[in-house]
Amino acid sequence: MKSLVLFFASCAILSTNLLSLDWPSWRGQDRTGISEEKNLLQKWPEAGPKKLWHTNEAGLGYSGFTISQDKLFTLGAFNKEEMLLAFSVNSGKKLWQLRIGELLTNGWGDGPRMSPTIGENKIYALGGKGNLICVDFGGKLIWQKSLVSDLGGKVPSWGYTESVLLDDGMVICTPGGKNGSLAALDANSGKTLWRTAEFTDGAQYSSPISILHQGKKQYVQLVMKNLVGISPQNGNVLWKSEWPGKVAVIPTPLYADGKVYISSGYGVGCKLVEIGSNQPQDIYENKVMKNHHGGVLKVGNFLYGYSDGVGWACQDFNTGELIWNEKKALGKGAIAYADNRLYCQGEGDGKIVLIEASPKGWNPMGQFVIQPQTQKRNPKGRIWTHPVICNGKLFLRDQEYILCYDIKS
Repeated sequence: MKSLVLFFASCAILSTNLLSLDWPSWRGQDRTGISEEKNLLQKWPEAGPKKLWHTNEAGLGYSGFTISQDKLFTLGAFNKEEMLLAFSVNSGKKLWQLRIGELLTNGWGDGPRMSPTIGENKIYALGGKGNLICVDFGGKLIWQKSLVSDLGGKVPSWGYTESVLLDDGMVICTPGGKNGSLAALDANSGKTLWRTAEFTDGAQYSSPISILHQGKKQYVQLVMKNLVGISPQNGNVLWKSEWPGKVAVIPTPLYADGKVYISSGYGVGCKLVEIGSNQPQDIYENKVMKNHHGGVLKVGNFLYGYSDGVGWACQDFNTGELIWNEKKALGKGAIAYADNRLYCQGEGDGKIVLIEASPKGWNPMGQFVIQPQTQKRNPKGRIWTHPVICNGKLFLRDQEYILCYDIKS
């Protein structure tokens, strides 16, 4: 009997570990960009890690990946329509696709930009024109809402790009506008539960996060002129901190040790805000990290990312001090982390460089170039999809191409 109990306990632990390796949301479970995976290659062979498969069936767009139950979900555009797509993680075979809405076009490459969100065997996906859908894992539509016609939002210049937050049976999204910047929808029905009636800033491009601060949950979102904390119970504003955003505000906020870190490009910079008892105080504000949209990661007490004009940078989280920077080795791009390694992706040439996550400096451990690359990208477009590390695999995208690499040690 004892051995049987141990067997089932082991199975439960194994099941939990396997589930924890999924990538259910933008920047992972906690939206930090940090993968908890271990036993990955610490150094790559000269030609880079082994490519397991690639597909050219993802359509146009910059949408990222979410992964669960051996399925990879993303968005892509075909014939002026945006689609939610499902692929096999193991083979790259397309399993199904479902229309979201009309394609939003712009001068920097058309196609959707958000990542789907997964939870309770459902997928939530937002199109560029504000069409939000909820579907099951087989691709069957459960409900849909328009952030514009149903919720009174206004499409921002480059379209809606946020990856909606799924938390406590609610879908948290940012329609923007006079009815309230943020909205909470019932995850099962799409019914509106609350709006931030006292906070009506327009939507930008960042994605909200859920934090536990002083024992209480709150949602944090960054828009053009404000960083804001919201009550999950009713949408009331708990605190607000001004931000001098310009043109576009994109990177996702980071929370640690009672503080929120934010960054924006277009010459703006970064700042660290201590929330306290919902009475925020700036710890620092500087231009060390001017992150456009490639993301910033916190590993230990240090931040890593690409800063416009500075290059790839390591910044002290607590003081804001620049620890090191590297301009020549790799151009501007996006970043991911797993197993003490940073995966740095150049947006212009598709070069992927593996470096040690260390405040001691840029220490490369291998590199390769994404192949094949698209011929369909708008001349102004770049490789903007963030790398994702899940279940010993590295997933990359250049428009219609999705590529999967084996990075297990």
